Amino acid sequence: MAENKDYRNEFGWFAPKPTVEKKIYSLKGLALGLLIFVVVFGAPLLLNMGQAKPVPKPQLDTPAIQKLAAKEKQCVEDTAWMRANHMQLLWDWREQVVRTGERYYTNSRGQKVLASLSNNCMECHSNKSQFCDQCHNYVAVVPNCWGCHLPKEQAVAKAEAK
Repeated sequence: MAENKDYRNEFGWFAPKPTVEKKIYSLKGLALGLLIFVVVFGAPLLLNMGQAKPVPKPQLDTPAIQKLAAKEKQCVEDTAWMRANHMQLLWDWREQVVRTGERYYTNSRGQKVLASLSNNCMECHSNKSQFCDQCHNYVAVVPNCWGCHLPKEQAVAKAEAK
């Protein structure tokens, strides 16, 4: 088909088909734009390369834990499970207590424990800054638990300090 040939549609013959000049893009402009894109989006990665922080090791040696007998030094669930699922457990407890009024949780060992952050977990893990905050800061999360449960934790920490 010739480029300037007359063309036809359902209304009949028309003037020669208009031609559009082919635009040749500047390789310099394209390269410059690509370079700016790579610098802007790659800079944060390049600036932080090799600066990984070590994984925190929470302090489990609180005065409350030291006072416990060896048999009583068990968490609600085992340590590996709690590391992976503690937030889901707390959400489940909240839903269970608020929606059904059931205040006890039966753990994998068959023991019934009080489903309460303030009156259960924070009794042993009373040092929030050395236990909770280290990991939460490392993974950059801000849980909304502390709006209600921090005053109890502060009172326990002050009592242990005396």
